[in-house]
Amino acid sequence: MKLAKKSTKTPTTLPSQLQPNKTSALILIHLQNDFFPGGTLAVTNSDQILPYVNHYIAFFQHHGAAIMATRDWHPPNHCSFQEQGGPWPSHCIQGSRGAQFHADLHLPTGSLIISGATNPPKEVHSGFDGTSLADYLEDREATTIYVVGLATEFWVKQTVLDGIKLGLRTVVLEDAIRGVNVQPNDSEHALQEMAEAGAIRATASNIGMQLPLE
Repeated sequence: MKLAKKSTKTPTTLPSQLQPNKTSALILIHLQNDFFPGGTLAVTNSDQILPYVNHYIAFFQHHGAAIMATRDWHPPNHCSFQEQGGPWPSHCIQGSRGAQFHADLHLPTGSLIISGATNPPKEVHSGFDGTSLADYLEDREATTIYVVGLATEFWVKQTVLDGIKLGLRTVVLEDAIRGVNVQPNDSEHALQEMAEAGAIRATASNIGMQLPLE
């Protein structure tokens, strides 16, 4: 697969140059119940990104891009859980309601689902780690990925950084991500780290998309 060279620039080009096409993939990161209000590991205001995500899905479908969704899919005894000595409360256990995608997410039929963190003794924070995501992108001949979802400092950041390492042009859509922000600037620091590594920071207007939000 011929991979795109990474860019170190923020979007100063015309929106048409960032528009998705058949060599693009929109990657939805962990839009699961446990990461939304009421979930066991809720990200504050995470529900506010769903209208943006849904508009992105429709826009990317219109342009022929692939839609791929990652999910935490933990066994009950995963090492990241506090019961096993890990840092997090139990969440996204395989087959549980918390592991299901949010009911308001308009995930298209046939979207590729990538299950991660399935190995009990291994903690991961990237959609590429221990999954076949890279192979799926190669099968689609995708050269650009656009990343949305939860949470900015963890799975979003590491998925973006791993995409860049693979040589993919990697765009993080800032209006459709949310961070935990244990410290107030954690999300912004993560975004800066992504940009320094070569990610393109963008919003809907940068890719030529209008958002008719209520």
